[in-house]
Amino acid sequence: MSHLHVDDHPRTAGSEIRRLRALRLMIVVLLPIAIWTVVGLIWLWPGNVSQHIQPDVSQYSVKGMTIPTGKITKVSVVSCQGEPGSGGTRSDQGSCADLTVRVLNGADTGKLVQVTLTQAQFSSGAHVGQRVKLFRLPATQGQPATFQFSDFDRTIPLIALAAAFAVVVVVVARWRGFAALAGLAFAGFILVEFLFPALVSGTNPLLAGLIGSSAIMFVVLYAAHGFSTRTTTALIGTLFGMLLTAGLGWGITRWAHLTGVATEDDYLLAASAPDMTLSAVVLCGIIVAGLGVLNDVTITQASAVWELAETDPDQSKLFSRAMRIGRDHVASSVYTIAFATAGAGLASLLLITVYGLPLGQVAQTEALSEEIIRTLVGAIGLVLAMPLTTLIGVAVVRAGGGGKQQQRERNPDIAVQQANPIQPQISARSTAATTAPMDDKETTLLRRVRRDDQGDEPRPQPKQEPSGPEQPRTQGDSDEQRHRSRRARDDDASFNFADLHGDDEGDDQPRGRRWR
Repeated sequence: MSHLHVDDHPRTAGSEIRRLRALRLMIVVLLPIAIWTVVGLIWLWPGNVSQHIQPDVSQYSVKGMTIPTGKITKVSVVSCQGEPGSGGTRSDQGSCADLTVRVLNGADTGKLVQVTLTQAQFSSGAHVGQRVKLFRLPATQGQPATFQFSDFDRTIPLIALAAAFAVVVVVVARWRGFAALAGLAFAGFILVEFLFPALVSGTNPLLAGLIGSSAIMFVVLYAAHGFSTRTTTALIGTLFGMLLTAGLGWGITRWAHLTGVATEDDYLLAASAPDMTLSAVVLCGIIVAGLGVLNDVTITQASAVWELAETDPDQSKLFSRAMRIGRDHVASSVYTIAFATAGAGLASLLLITVYGLPLGQVAQTEALSEEIIRTLVGAIGLVLAMPLTTLIGVAVVRAGGGGKQQQRERNPDIAVQQANPIQPQISARSTAATTAPMDDKETTLLRRVRRDDQGDEPRPQPKQEPSGPEQPRTQGDSDEQRHRSRRARDDDASFNFADLHGDDEGDDQPRGRRWR
């Protein structure tokens, strides 16, 4: 679901024309990329992935294996000596457990089975009534089916947390939050149904990563932020930043000789999917990891450029002012990506303490090198995407004719003043006899002067009214009225009203009019 982006500034016909012109320029750039993305999805969409997976490598790939749910009916604490996955120190004695579990679904529903928990598993908490997941290995050569402990059942916590996340997003962001959740669901679909199977099938990782990430960005950005010139500017910046990240990641993985084999799971993955190279996993991980932060920076920077263009008529400083905003955002985003990577790879970072070796030596291990390179490449792509997005936004704004022209359209007086500049007034009174209506101030001063001339006391000076800021003119004021008012104020400062006392007694001019 998508929505149109609503601007805070009024739009005129001219600004709409320029927006459409700028949008057409960006569509010219995006259209080939969109076509390439759609064709790439169709061309590289994986078929039968099972042909590329080696069976019977792990418990999950054993033919006929199922994972039923069970309910704990009894917990018996036992010694951990000799149990795999448990330590051998004294503190570990009596820390493991034998569980009696009733099978709740599958072929053996209602059957009571015995499984064992290791010290690490039992320490997380196990009690009667708790649900667990079991491995059920099928019967072979007359032997009955066997059961092993798989994991704790986490269905309710995961659903509750996901529901809370969705509610919070929709309540705070409303329809835009709902659209963002829809875009997130589409991103998960592309990753699970396209990118992962394509890697297992042995597809070029760079090509698959770029096509899948481009498809995600096209849908996610427009779904969350609507169809607008700002979103399109951010999309172009994101795509170019993603291209820079992919190119840099491809080069550094080859230069640093990253194999992708760092843990036991990596060996199992290599054995299960022989057509896939684990270095491809590292490269795609670098590309996908940078998508979220790139999206955040580019959409903010694009909005900053357009907001400045809407409010600031001086386009010569548009790039520098937008860059000042971008630098603050980049500084905080660098910390975000670094700390997020540190939290996700904390188990690998703990090797620094476990190995007891200098940091320079531990950092060169496969596990830590992958985390460091993924962080640095993503940060470099993020930093370069900011000025690139700013440059694209400024170029599009100028090509669309924003800035000063938009200011002239919103404030017609600016255009009138620029077209007809007011010439400075001459204080000397013209010898030509003309008439003009007097304002209230002139009439009041003239009456006071006449009264003072009739008495013996010296004429008091007229009280000066405090000068305040000039009231804004309305569009209904004509140039002739403004000219007459200004000329009348000049006369107040230079005209001697006492000279008119004798003349006005016998003249037949209408009231409120005088000679100039």
